[in-house]
Amino acid sequence: MTKNDCYYLGKVTKRHGFKGNLIIHLDTDEPELYDTLEAVYIEQDGTLIPFFFETAQPYQGNKLLVKFEDVEDDAVDRLINRELYLPLKSLPQLTGTDFYYHEIIGFTIYDQSNTEVGTIKSVNDSAAQAYFEVDANGKEILIPMIDEWILEVNREEKAMLVQIPDGLLEIYLG
Repeated sequence: MTKNDCYYLGKVTKRHGFKGNLIIHLDTDEPELYDTLEAVYIEQDGTLIPFFFETAQPYQGNKLLVKFEDVEDDAVDRLINRELYLPLKSLPQLTGTDFYYHEIIGFTIYDQSNTEVGTIKSVNDSAAQAYFEVDANGKEILIPMIDEWILEVNREEKAMLVQIPDGLLEIYLG
């Protein structure tokens, strides 16, 4: 299993108590989807290693309180700040205008008049408003990801039709 076969789930943030329990922060809007999680992959020395849960339960919002099988108390601290991954194939298939950020990288964006705007390089969700980072013939364009603006996602053609407000492209393209 490689990182390319997986998606980032979150990270181990800290120890909880003295019995080998850890807090995992999940990088998701729907932490309840992971309430029955049985295992995760943790990167160690560039390799993804499966770790199975002895116990796991929801804990304060986007967190899980977990204890890993076969991890002795002295090894618990070495897992803190490690990134967690799950296989891409474990994600449910999305349809319509719903999508995973990783799946639309490389998609071509078209505006509401069906004019090609550019190619999605990445999605930036570190600010309050997530946005597409689009390469338009060497110029970077930032398009806010607003559900109502996303008109169509065509997975077969690797294309997305987006309603772009008047004047937004002119800010970037002159």
